[in-house]
Amino acid sequence: MSRKLLIILGPTAVGKSDYAVEQALKYGSPVISCDSRQIYREMRIGTAVPSAEQLRAVRHYFIQTHSVKETYTAGKYEVEALRLIRDLFEQGHETLVMAGGSGFYIDALCNGLDEFPDADPGIRASLTLRLRSEGVEGLREELKRLDPQSYATIDISNGQRVVRALEVCLMTGRPFSSFKTAPAKQRDFEIEKIGLTRPRDVLYERIDRRVDAMIEEGLVEEARSLLPLRHLPALQTVGYRELFKWFDYLEGREDEGFSKVPGVMFVTPSEWKDGPVTSLERAAQLIRRNTRHYAKRQLSWWRRDRSIRWIETK
Repeated sequence: MSRKLLIILGPTAVGKSDYAVEQALKYGSPVISCDSRQIYREMRIGTAVPSAEQLRAVRHYFIQTHSVKETYTAGKYEVEALRLIRDLFEQGHETLVMAGGSGFYIDALCNGLDEFPDADPGIRASLTLRLRSEGVEGLREELKRLDPQSYATIDISNGQRVVRALEVCLMTGRPFSSFKTAPAKQRDFEIEKIGLTRPRDVLYERIDRRVDAMIEEGLVEEARSLLPLRHLPALQTVGYRELFKWFDYLEGREDEGFSKVPGVMFVTPSEWKDGPVTSLERAAQLIRRNTRHYAKRQLSWWRRDRSIRWIETK
C-alpha cells in the first residue's frame, strides 16, 4: 500500500508538535491534529496549541477550527478526518503526518467506532442526577464492579464518560466494553504509529515548565474569559478546572462543588478534597499535579496497542 498515515502520539508535553513538524517537513506533508481540545478556538493557551512558528512551518488542520459552544465528538472527527485524509492523498501526498494525544480520537480514526445502543433518557437522567449529588467517585466504583475492563481503560475522572458506560451496562445487562468487539474497519491506506516517550522525571519537569509558561502567557485571563461557558463539556479540562475553583474562592463560593447546570461538575470530588484554591500558586500546583496524572492515563491507554513503535526522545 503506497499511501501511509504516520501518527505521532504520546503523553502531554512529550514533544509531539516539534516531532510532527519535523516529520511533516521531511515528507512534504501538513500536520493533521488529533487532539480533542486543540480543536477549540477559545482554548488556545490552556491546550498548548502549536506555536506560531510551528504553524508557519507547515500547514495544520483541526487546530482552533470549532467553537466550544458546538458539540464535537470522536464520531464527527472520524468522518471529517477521513474525508480530509482522502482529499490530501488525491492531491498527490503519499505520506501524511498526524499528531495528537487523544487516544479515543486516534482509535476512532484508525479502527472506527463500534455501534453502541441508543441512549436511554430515563437511565441517563437518573445517573446524571447521581453524578450531581454524589460526584463521579460513586459512579465509577459501580462501573468498576459491573465492567472492570472499561474502568481500567476509560477516563474515569470524566463524569460524562462514566455515565455513558454505566448507562449501557444498566440498560443492556452487558458490560460497556463488550460492545467494543467489532472488527476494526479497514482503511485504504497504511497506518504507522510512533509513540514518543521521555524518562518520567524529564517528562514531569517539562510539564511543570509548560504550566508555568501558560500562566505567564495569560492562561488566567483566558480562563476568566471562559467563565460564562464553564459548564460546557470542553471546559471540564485540566488547567481550566483548577482556575475556575480559584475564581470561586475569590468570589466566596469555594464550597460549591457543582455547577448550576444539572449533571455537570467543574471538578471531581477528589479534587475538592484538596481544599479551597486560595491563590494562583496553589492553582498552578494542582494543574501541574493533575497534568501529570493525565499523562499517566494517556500512557495507560496506549499500552494496550502493540502496533505502536515507541521512541524515547532527547
